[in-house]
Amino acid sequence: MKRLFANLILAVSVVFFIEGKAFSQTAFNDFRASAKLSSIFTSAEDSLKKQFEEKKLTWPPQAMYIRSFKYDRQLEVWVKGNAKEPYKLFKTYKICMQSGTMGPKRMQGDYQVPEGFYYINEFNPNSNYHLALGLNYPNASDKILSDSLRPGNAIYIHGNCVSTGCIPISDAPIEELYIIASNVKAAGQQDFIPVHVFPVKYNVKKSAEYLAETLRTKPALIDFTTKLKEAFNFFEEKKQLPIILVNKKGDYLVD
Repeated sequence: MKRLFANLILAVSVVFFIEGKAFSQTAFNDFRASAKLSSIFTSAEDSLKKQFEEKKLTWPPQAMYIRSFKYDRQLEVWVKGNAKEPYKLFKTYKICMQSGTMGPKRMQGDYQVPEGFYYINEFNPNSNYHLALGLNYPNASDKILSDSLRPGNAIYIHGNCVSTGCIPISDAPIEELYIIASNVKAAGQQDFIPVHVFPVKYNVKKSAEYLAETLRTKPALIDFTTKLKEAFNFFEEKKQLPIILVNKKGDYLVD
């Protein structure tokens, strides 16, 4: 293990790597400040509280975890009431539009939805797509493996139903997601909300078969998708997040 850490440029939880730039956030302690947000919170928060109560989940949650599946076009929201309990599934939203193909994003203009391990680094209530939650793409791995001059940026989970590399879930779902994330941030219990983006839902037969067929024509993706699957399996078994490491080559290591 010591040799492993000696070879790492980064050894952190997937939730916690920061990349030397301002962590752009919007008024977490006063997230109803604008008239737009105030109206959204007024109309949607009571519904969310009832949904949490019906599912016997703590409101507001102290932590949340988002995972997205490209082929399956699903975005799952997992929550927990305290650090020690396992994550529980709150809801699965439909991704209503998607661009690109299987595989990670590697350059600006490739229309790829990133795959890998990210966190929310921006709350944008003034998005052209209703509301938006930004992802920290390019992350530490992407900065090594993507185009050095034009890796791309501005990847969001947002409303509306258009995509050139983002994850749109339409307006009502993004309102719920935005409210949950805002409450988690405002409570101060979770500085970084993790977002894992997978090519497929590995435990769904049709999805796994599609990925296997893709890898036959794109064998260069095998090692990458295998590491993502390790993280998926870890969470499926433990309902807790794994530690994600990044080595000098930009490869993910799951611990």
